Amino acid sequence: MRDATVTPNGDRIRWVEIPGREPVRLYLHGLGASSPVYYAAAAAHPLLTGHRSLLLDLLGFGISDRPADFPYTLEAHADAVAAAVRAAGAERVEVIGHSLGGAVAIALAHRHPGLVTRLVLVDAVIDPVTPSRGPGSSGIATFTEEEFLAGGREQVEQWAGPFWWATMRLAGPEALHRSAVHRCRATVPPLREQLHGLDLPRTFLHPGADGELPGADRLRAAGVVLEAVPDCGHNIMIDNPEGFARAVAAALA
Repeated sequence: MRDATVTPNGDRIRWVEIPGREPVRLYLHGLGASSPVYYAAAAAHPLLTGHRSLLLDLLGFGISDRPADFPYTLEAHADAVAAAVRAAGAERVEVIGHSLGGAVAIALAHRHPGLVTRLVLVDAVIDPVTPSRGPGSSGIATFTEEEFLAGGREQVEQWAGPFWWATMRLAGPEALHRSAVHRCRATVPPLREQLHGLDLPRTFLHPGADGELPGADRLRAAGVVLEAVPDCGHNIMIDNPEGFARAVAAALA
């Protein structure tokens, strides 16, 4: 495990580091998750080993600190990740970002030009979502922060189920709620437009069963490679680790 201070208050981001050659690979997890948990098997796959890899937990999640005074916007997450990457001595990274982590990865590449050299989005969120009761960030965002801290978190535990809750329970309550709220809201400029405008190789992995992505033609026109992965749901790296490893290896070849 490694760590770096990323806020003026001394809050630390932590990551599990696998030694290897450059280019460095940075793995970012989704809402309520943890990169070492979700990516360990994939990072150890023979198609993906050999590179220095940072399995990083966003501030507020997993093994990282959980400050209650951090805003947890996509932009704030991205800047904290950039600070951790630079503290790790990595001048450039290839980024694999799942779900919320994919949104943070887009913001990271947009806000810190030159830091990200390749981007692999794993069923990432790139559009605003209307809050609605049920699992996921849209359900969490139906609560005000006061409601969430006063009992909404317990409701979310029931929605999440035991697998997701295994890592979600580690998240700071403010981190979980604010990250969900900001994940649902529109960014300026819109996250999808940020992705269109990036001048670097970009691949978007999505479950094959979901069919064509919304706005697929514009994404392709902007140079984004769309790759449908079979036999999986939202957690592609866990549902189909072989298919995930093959798709990521091809994207980073």
